[in-house]
Amino acid sequence: MNVLVAHASKHGSTAEIADAIAAELRERGLTAESASVDDVAGLDGYDAVILGSAVYMKRWRGDGRRFLRKHGKQLAAMPFWVFSSGPVGDPAKDNPSWQEPKRTIARAEKLGARDHVVFGGSMPKEPRGRAQKSMVEGTPPEYRDRRDWGRIRGWAADVAEALGAPPAAP
Repeated sequence: MNVLVAHASKHGSTAEIADAIAAELRERGLTAESASVDDVAGLDGYDAVILGSAVYMKRWRGDGRRFLRKHGKQLAAMPFWVFSSGPVGDPAKDNPSWQEPKRTIARAEKLGARDHVVFGGSMPKEPRGRAQKSMVEGTPPEYRDRRDWGRIRGWAADVAEALGAPPAAP
């Protein structure tokens, strides 16, 4: 089973999530490659795909949306999963109206995505520009990275089992 974990990442946080997912799949005995959506010419040779994108202002990155459109027919014919990364900041102040990009997720579901999950994101370690710097400086350090690596690996393990990999030893 050869799995592509394709990601649309602006500052590297989503790419790091994709790398962790691919590593977990490999730990479970699958062949897995993590790659930027911009570096994927086609899906031939892959048996399954996991597609992830950072979310900014309730929208997936444009390159992630284009990947979904461009490869939609092939994705519909194979097992595929979707993840978004985004929320940062104080979880006690999470805005309940934080939403994923409804149209993009609806398209993925229409194509047959087996599951969709939202992982916390992280702020840039080296912010650029006044707005980014202000956002990072205005967020306490303990809330700047909300990625839950155990949850990410657990979700990847569930995907691996769905693809026929044996469950992890207790």
